[in-house]
Amino acid sequence: MPVFKLALRNLFGAGLRAWLNVFILSVSFVLIIGCQGLYKGMSEQMLRAGLDSYYGGGQYWHVNYDPFDTLTLDDAHGRLPDALQKMAASGQAAPVLKRQATLYPSNRVLNITLNGIKIDQTAVDIPTKLLSKTSYALPAIIGDAMAKSAGLREGDTAVLRWRDARGAYDADEIEIVAVLNTQINAIDQGQVWIALDRMQKMTGLPDAATLVITAQDSARPQLDSGAEKDWQFKDQHFLTADERGMMLSQYMEGGVMYAVFLFLAMLGIFDTQILAIYRRVKEMGTMLALGITKADLIWIFTLEGTLYAVLAAVLAFLYGTPLLIWFARVGFTLGDSYDQMGFALGNVLYPVYTPGIVLGTAAFIIALTALVSYLPCRRIAKLTPTDALRGKIT
Repeated sequence: MPVFKLALRNLFGAGLRAWLNVFILSVSFVLIIGCQGLYKGMSEQMLRAGLDSYYGGGQYWHVNYDPFDTLTLDDAHGRLPDALQKMAASGQAAPVLKRQATLYPSNRVLNITLNGIKIDQTAVDIPTKLLSKTSYALPAIIGDAMAKSAGLREGDTAVLRWRDARGAYDADEIEIVAVLNTQINAIDQGQVWIALDRMQKMTGLPDAATLVITAQDSARPQLDSGAEKDWQFKDQHFLTADERGMMLSQYMEGGVMYAVFLFLAMLGIFDTQILAIYRRVKEMGTMLALGITKADLIWIFTLEGTLYAVLAAVLAFLYGTPLLIWFARVGFTLGDSYDQMGFALGNVLYPVYTPGIVLGTAAFIIALTALVSYLPCRRIAKLTPTDALRGKIT
């Protein structure tokens, strides 16, 4: 306890310089926690949007389906096993049939992926009930990015051409019955959605599907050995690998910013400790002459530097808590650039601050401050009381 009181007295005795270091370190606390909350909110928002809109509780892929190879898309289909048909009938799964197609909006040509999905599905939040609209044209749903690139709006029509199971080309006119405000590229960029029964009839592929999206609260069915070979289950971890990879890159970029913040703050602490050691040599000599050991002296100066971080944490809590709560409530407005880069974030990003982020950041900064405070204090071990009383230090 006397060591702590002495370190605290020395800290307050430093005056304005000490409080300046405390304030700079508190800014680092708030900025790092704020940025960590942004990345956490970004990650959760991306994953939630993907799971709700397209990934569901996992997907069953036909063995020939490769989302990165559109040339094999027309061969990636098969009849659903009985277990998956029962899930689809009960609303616990949404079969999707994918085919290559060509769209002709406003005398232009766009290569697209045509998706057929059940109208009454509830596995994902795509408003497929709108596809039941009766019209002279084929009802279709597209995303807002697709609408922008194709120059289409709700109520517009365009010519759609596809190839059926025998390889014969056919065409029909589609009507855009809804434009989704979505950030999921898998259901937006180059994608057109129509009713599954209409698509199966158009392509001559009755009861066929390319993949099956299961509901998030559904149990995984047991398929027989033959069906397991043709239909491979992809869990949420596999399906969200791209999103998690993008977030990892964002965390790495943020690490550079954290390093800059901490470097500036730690540099101030380090300089203060070095200056204190050289300016307070006689004080240290007096303490040694009075019987304080070198280990206790090192502990006093190390604790003195560590208290900067403790006081900075208290100060950051006082002004940072209301600031971060307000920030989490109003969010951070984003432009269209993140959607174009493939980040499913929407227009506003809401930070998420967890106890792990707050306590982990505080513990890390305090530990780092203690280390930076200890390093210059090692010179104290070389002091002798007589040289220190004369103001000498080696």
